[in-house]
Amino acid sequence: MGSDRGPGAVVAGLVLSAVSLPDAAFLLHGDSAVLSPLLARHPDLADRVTLRHTDRVVTMNDKPSQVMRHGEGTSMWSCIDAVKNGEATVAVSCGNTGALMAVAMIRLRKLPGVNRPAIACMWPSRNPGGFNVMLDVGADIKAEAADLIQYAAMGASYARNGMKLTRPRVGLLNVGTEEHKGRAELKEANEQLALAAEAGDYDYVGFVEGGDLPSDRVDVIVSDGFTGNIALKTAEGTAKLISDFMKEAFNAGILSKFAALLALNSLKRLQRRMDPRRVNGGIFLGLNGTVIKSHGSADETGVAAAISLAYQLSSAGFLERLAARVASTGRAGQDAVVDAEGKSSE
Repeated sequence: MGSDRGPGAVVAGLVLSAVSLPDAAFLLHGDSAVLSPLLARHPDLADRVTLRHTDRVVTMNDKPSQVMRHGEGTSMWSCIDAVKNGEATVAVSCGNTGALMAVAMIRLRKLPGVNRPAIACMWPSRNPGGFNVMLDVGADIKAEAADLIQYAAMGASYARNGMKLTRPRVGLLNVGTEEHKGRAELKEANEQLALAAEAGDYDYVGFVEGGDLPSDRVDVIVSDGFTGNIALKTAEGTAKLISDFMKEAFNAGILSKFAALLALNSLKRLQRRMDPRRVNGGIFLGLNGTVIKSHGSADETGVAAAISLAYQLSSAGFLERLAARVASTGRAGQDAVVDAEGKSSE
């Protein structure tokens, strides 16, 4: 119910997903008076979609604190509870990001050993798969060294299960690649990540800069939520600006339009490569349940991509693997600190 395009886009995405995922079943949460007619157009889905009626909806203007106190009975709350109660393996929502994280936190709780959950997103890159993973991009504005180490473990686990990378390369976002640069928590995390990499089953490449985000030097970029969210929103704004400039340039005159026609195939290839809809879905990491946040403005293609990601992670047993990886990395980090303190005392 929280999509900018209305419930119709969500149901249309569900229809696409039902075709590509023939063994998947769906719980659809929201106002039955609105959703039932949309589902009635697809009678072949009757035995695969269960409609859960809710009287209320979380709006984009609702504050997370208000939803935490008074959100019971909304479609978002119902969706998260389905995961909490074991009726669904993954929750997918197009709604209010802050409210979704708040409800997920209080209903699902954090994984043991996790201090701060994170939101991971896909970043267009020069890597063979076309994307890197970046976290956190807005779940929490701050992060201590221990949080950054957990982000690395969670991001690497996501890269293995969501991107099929056997041994992801992890980098820590900083203002420079030199070891003496950055805040104290970044320097501390840099030292500990090098020691925790083996337990986390990833390769640590050290500090990375903003220019490395779309590069093929790294697969997972670790950052605090404040920096990560600014980087993400800046990239989105820049991409839109470039797109607008290209449209203006190709519509500047007859010759420009003719040039656009000649370059049509190349432009279509570029559009497919950079199409954010095919990797739509930021995943909440560090909770006792898998939650995927679809972009609010996603169309049916984007919604289907988010559902496809949910199916893929569920099939891979992602949550169980993530919990085990966080636990093993936490133990390795504690051992590393003890060893470091022992060497210092000697």
